[in-house]
Amino acid sequence: MNRPDRDLLTSSHWGTYSVDVVDGQVTGLRNFEHDPDPSPIGHGIVDVLEGPTRITAPMVRKSWLEGGPGTAGQKRGLEEFVEVSWQDVNKLVAAELNRVRQQHGNNAIYAGSYGWASAGRFHHAQSQLKRFLNCIGGFTSSKNTYSFAAAEVVVPHVLGTFRGFLDTTTSWESIATDCELLVAFGGIPLKNGQISQGGLGAHVQMAGLHAAKMAKVQFVNISPLKSDLIDDADAQWLALRPSTDAALMLSLAYEILDQNLHDQSFLDHYTVGFDRFAAYLTGETDGIPKSAEWAARICDLPASEIQTLARRMATHRTMISVAWALTRQDHGEQPFWAAINLAAMLGQMGLPGTGISFGYSAMNNVGLNRYEIDYASFPQGQNPVEDFIPVARLTDMLENPGGTFTYDGVSYTYPDIRLVWWAGGNPFHHHQDLNRLRRAWARPETIIANEWCWNALAKHADIVLPCTTTLERPDIAMSPKDPYIVSMDAAIEPVGQARDDYDIFSGIAAEMGVDRAFTEGRSTESWLRWLWDVSRQQAAKADVSLPDWETFQRQGWVKLPTPEEPTIMMEAFRADPQANPLRTPSGKIELFSQTVHDFAYDDCPGHPVWLEPAEWLGGASTDEFHLISNQPRNKLHSQLDHGPVSCADRPKGVEPVTMHPADAAMLNLAEGEVLRLSNERGTCVAELRTSKDIRRGVIQIATGAWFKPVGEACQNGNPNVLTLDKGTSQLAQGPVAHSCLVRIARQ
Repeated sequence: MNRPDRDLLTSSHWGTYSVDVVDGQVTGLRNFEHDPDPSPIGHGIVDVLEGPTRITAPMVRKSWLEGGPGTAGQKRGLEEFVEVSWQDVNKLVAAELNRVRQQHGNNAIYAGSYGWASAGRFHHAQSQLKRFLNCIGGFTSSKNTYSFAAAEVVVPHVLGTFRGFLDTTTSWESIATDCELLVAFGGIPLKNGQISQGGLGAHVQMAGLHAAKMAKVQFVNISPLKSDLIDDADAQWLALRPSTDAALMLSLAYEILDQNLHDQSFLDHYTVGFDRFAAYLTGETDGIPKSAEWAARICDLPASEIQTLARRMATHRTMISVAWALTRQDHGEQPFWAAINLAAMLGQMGLPGTGISFGYSAMNNVGLNRYEIDYASFPQGQNPVEDFIPVARLTDMLENPGGTFTYDGVSYTYPDIRLVWWAGGNPFHHHQDLNRLRRAWARPETIIANEWCWNALAKHADIVLPCTTTLERPDIAMSPKDPYIVSMDAAIEPVGQARDDYDIFSGIAAEMGVDRAFTEGRSTESWLRWLWDVSRQQAAKADVSLPDWETFQRQGWVKLPTPEEPTIMMEAFRADPQANPLRTPSGKIELFSQTVHDFAYDDCPGHPVWLEPAEWLGGASTDEFHLISNQPRNKLHSQLDHGPVSCADRPKGVEPVTMHPADAAMLNLAEGEVLRLSNERGTCVAELRTSKDIRRGVIQIATGAWFKPVGEACQNGNPNVLTLDKGTSQLAQGPVAHSCLVRIARQ
């Protein structure tokens, strides 16, 4: 292993670190010296690299090894594994792939493989898996994300693109200089901003928020959780009922319209469909004015506070921020669409520091002023299989081969999946109603997983291929969402028989006769050099100069310059909507979409509306609480849940559940007790923590605990045994984890 003459470096989704190695073992990580607010999460990997949860050899479930595909079924998650050689496992996997392809077709292979395995540009597990499968005829894929699927589908109908504006969110610099009032639906949770897709060098969300506060920007935190905005922001806290954000937005729009505070000139020049939307607001179409009094009954907020906020928003330079979590509720399309319409009525979209933003501190890169360069990535090739599912409809697909589903105006058919291959993610974290998923997971004949530790995915697989971590392979952290580019060094040799994903797929490709198509004859180092050379050319197109490969390796990292002007979302469209039209049918903001209207969905009409959620406090029994299962502060999703940083927060071995002290007193519960949270879908256990910073009637558990089922109960406290598995609507079919009711009892 070649050692650079400098500190060893690694980069991850939660930051960049120097790596200390003694006698071939990682002894510690040191925070990157240029990071003003480093995350502790990355340090959690050190103690588990070679711990008891590490998978060090290829493993096959005993009954599958003895009886072949289709013999494991409900034994997944319960039965022991048998160690085999790489030579043997390559033959087993190749033979099984050929059997499925020949007997059922390539669409019987599902490789959604949703996850965040590595910040590296080359060793990106999903890219490696999809390239390999495309070399043998393709696979059934997935669309959209668990993060914000509803927005990914509905916002393009309104603004022409979602990700395009997500990546050009107005920067914090512009907030500090030009914003007066920042209204944060879902807050600005700095814990989420610890991470960024593809790696990061310096955390900026804390500094951006503090700079805005120093500039006397006023904040409003609209969330059941006061902690969704730090105390330093001195924010007004409006603790609405969960899953009622759209109703509040609609009432704000009504009050602005009713008081004639809307910007009619902006609406005339930059939008279409306001008349249809206004008719709904005033009650002309359904007889129900969406007034503050109307919303007060739904949201359980004082009508006077809603009216006051409407006036403040209309008389100040206002930025509306909508957290990604708002999409993860029943009818999750509605809050984002309603927020866009509300911002359009204020008439400030495209101006400095104002308008709308999609989730400050959802990740570190949101609001980060940066060049966005189209760096090279590992080519995946073309997938000839047209079958796909919305990512959150995994269980539906496994349960209903040949069944139909609707998505974005079209009806599709679920394929008959015989083989599932997951690399770089954990469906037993992301998905909802895990007991239902576990039953459906028994249906495929074979499950293959590339994994480095014995999490629930590995335990519920038939064939486990042990992969390396980022500390055991060279790579490049080169995200277009971050100005830092980092050389990721192979700090240690692979643990046990672990192989990186490229070597894993190269071995199977050779067994199947497609190794040349997969590797193109390139080694890992030659691929890394190719990625760097092409990326240098791409950077040059943006007038950004990157050093040659040798210089980059000597330096270890590069920081791109900061653009001279702050980013202002939709600035070009506002300046000249004819020259810079949106990619909508009208070229304008579609407050009413004829396209969506013509889909004739009763759960997602042609403009934003209030639709009652399947589960919410407005329809709850007296003994039910609303569960919020938000992102953890001590891990990314379920990654490193077994590490010391995550474990330090749960001395009793279960996730903490936060409840208002008055609710705890009402139930005669004491701080530190272990509780059972239950509904018809399952049970999980959690340790009680009380706080006045949560709305009464609401409880909160972070996601990410490794699923440990005993019967229908998770013994580690994974809240996704409780969450509802249904689509947000027929339009997007996104997840609705935040619309969830539970009952509470002592363990």
